[in-house]
Amino acid sequence: MENVENKKKLLIIEDDVFIRDIYQIKFEQEGFEVVMAENGVVALEKMETFLPDAILLDIIMPYMDGMEVLQKIKNNQNLKDIPIIMLTNISEKEKVEKAVEEGANDYLIKSHFTPSEVVAKVRTLLKM
Repeated sequence: MENVENKKKLLIIEDDVFIRDIYQIKFEQEGFEVVMAENGVVALEKMETFLPDAILLDIIMPYMDGMEVLQKIKNNQNLKDIPIIMLTNISEKEKVEKAVEEGANDYLIKSHFTPSEVVAKVRTLLKM
């Protein structure tokens, strides 16, 4: 049994429950500790007590979009170094470029990647 202390922690911020479930199951099967947030407001609250090793962040969400969440994370001393992968269905070049400028480490267009490929991206990002 893998030691819980060694598990990489992942925060998935995604409003689509179907997508959230798929990624949660896949990452847990791969040995990650996964915390879910259905929007940016909930995510920022959860990060007061849960410090993830990486974040998967949707762009289009209610209450606070992914760009705003990204800015809040990058402006927070305790959170700014957490790697973030933007997860989106948008291939709008401007949005993506802005996300990378704002400090996102990578972006994935949901329809172009399988959950296994997303896990591989996160592992690469965390140098696992």
